[in-house]
Amino acid sequence: MKIREEKLEKIIHWAGNNPDIRAVLLTSSLVNPYAPVDDFSDLDVELVFDRRQPYEINNDWLNLFGEPISMVEEDDTVFDGKHAMKMVLYKDHVKVDFKLYQISEFIEEIQQENLPDDWDVGYKVLIDKDGLTKDMKSPTYQSVMIQKPSEKKFKQLLNDFWWDTTYVAKCLKRGDIFYAKFMSENILRTDYLIPLTEWYIAAASDWNTVTTNKHGRLFKKYLTADLWNRVEATFSGSDIEENWTALWAYADLVHELGTSLAEKLSFEYPYTHENDIRSYLKEVQPIS
Repeated sequence: MKIREEKLEKIIHWAGNNPDIRAVLLTSSLVNPYAPVDDFSDLDVELVFDRRQPYEINNDWLNLFGEPISMVEEDDTVFDGKHAMKMVLYKDHVKVDFKLYQISEFIEEIQQENLPDDWDVGYKVLIDKDGLTKDMKSPTYQSVMIQKPSEKKFKQLLNDFWWDTTYVAKCLKRGDIFYAKFMSENILRTDYLIPLTEWYIAAASDWNTVTTNKHGRLFKKYLTADLWNRVEATFSGSDIEENWTALWAYADLVHELGTSLAEKLSFEYPYTHENDIRSYLKEVQPIS
């Protein structure tokens, strides 16, 4: 994206000529070989200051790179005193997440035993006026790779999934679509289906060598057409009957993924629990 590249060049030029800034890093998807990149990918820029506070208090410097139309600011109390953030969306559609470090805070991060996750996903040193980055460890990218679950974690996820399907069923029976959607999307999908699908994909490869990016962005790339269609079937609108259909799609998909994983990992699958919950769901669902 030419506009994004030009904006990054403006930031580099400004930082290079600003004595208050001692180092600049580019992080996240644009320097992560495993991340999908498109025209909407953000610039994640880390600025290391000799004097950070004036730039945290005054936002005039952000206008040097374009016209901001929206911004979110977070001070260092949000990040345990490590840094501050200014996330800026510019009128030209480029979003820049500025991370503001004081030199002492930056060095403290470098000296940690393990590379912080924000750097382990990938980083590129754009400016280093004082050699501050010379001792930075190389990224391993392991923080974005799918890790093999323990049997305890596997069983807990399945137990909780089947338990929480009952909340969806009760809400649908009551006609409470808001709570039903919260449970099906925020809980069933985010807490259970996404990690279970990640494990299923990683189990077909070597563990710790595959990533599906954030919240299943790359699921379609790794799943068969049939499985992807079944994932899509778990999405629904506001119609109550449609949500019942999606709930059963969840149940059938989790059964297939879960039993396949249990076999590959030599884990025990909770067949009795599933059957009991399925009976409950059938009894709650109105007869059409």
